[in-house]
Amino acid sequence: MMNMKKLLCLALGASLSFSLLAACGGGSAATPAPETTAPAQTTPAVTEPAGEAAFTTVEEGKLILSTNSEFPPYEMLADGEGYNGTGLEGIDIEVAGAIAEKLGLELQIDDMGFDAALEAAQNGKSDMVMAGVTITEDRLQVLDFTDSYATGVQVVIVKEGSDVTMDNLGEKMIGTQMGTTGFLYASDTPENGGYGEEHVIGYDNGAIAVQALVNGQIDAVIIDDKPAQAYVEANPGLTTLPGEWVVEDYAIGVAKGNTALLEAINAAMAELKADGTFQAIVDKYIKAD
Repeated sequence: MMNMKKLLCLALGASLSFSLLAACGGGSAATPAPETTAPAQTTPAVTEPAGEAAFTTVEEGKLILSTNSEFPPYEMLADGEGYNGTGLEGIDIEVAGAIAEKLGLELQIDDMGFDAALEAAQNGKSDMVMAGVTITEDRLQVLDFTDSYATGVQVVIVKEGSDVTMDNLGEKMIGTQMGTTGFLYASDTPENGGYGEEHVIGYDNGAIAVQALVNGQIDAVIIDDKPAQAYVEANPGLTTLPGEWVVEDYAIGVAKGNTALLEAINAAMAELKADGTFQAIVDKYIKAD
């Protein structure tokens, strides 16, 4: 198995992490978020909920969430109307709604590619990004992050009977979601614990990567555990390798320097955990084994 110990240092040591088998960031986009981008030409509205310091939001009375709906069970398209008629559902969607309610704001959800969701928060087009986002050194340069609210586990999907193992993965062709930490880590150089760009193909989303595996175009898919379970269940003949490819925490991202909003979100999340709302939402989508 590749040496992934260097990745674990990205976890927030003082965060409120939960032992959920969660996502680490997925979706569609072509390239990772740039280091710097000119700020959006939007004048933020100032909100002052009772007992909280003033914080800014993009639009008065709203909390705008940028996300990517390709990451079940955290964010996904709903069969029906979804959460509050948005057509979306999932853990992150409902938790974001609960945070907005705590802050006295109306939640607006903007569904887009994963990298675009990161950039929207970075550029002030959304108030926060919540899409199974893990904290990396590059992302810390352009976004501020809340306390971690879940622990993410990435696994490897292969065909049943495949000779692929954790130890020889670097000799195979690997599919990942473009822009995710799985793509970034796997495509890094062997000196940095990766397999090299020549062994990794980035796809717009996990479903396309899994279809490429089914079609025999690649040998394995690196993806987060919960989506992996859904893909394996939906595609007979696939399985996951024993063990964890990497473990990491993920959090909510906000524009760099928007400390008051960051603190308000952290406080709201702490209340949701304390009163049981957070766990109730998780239990709705992730059943105990």
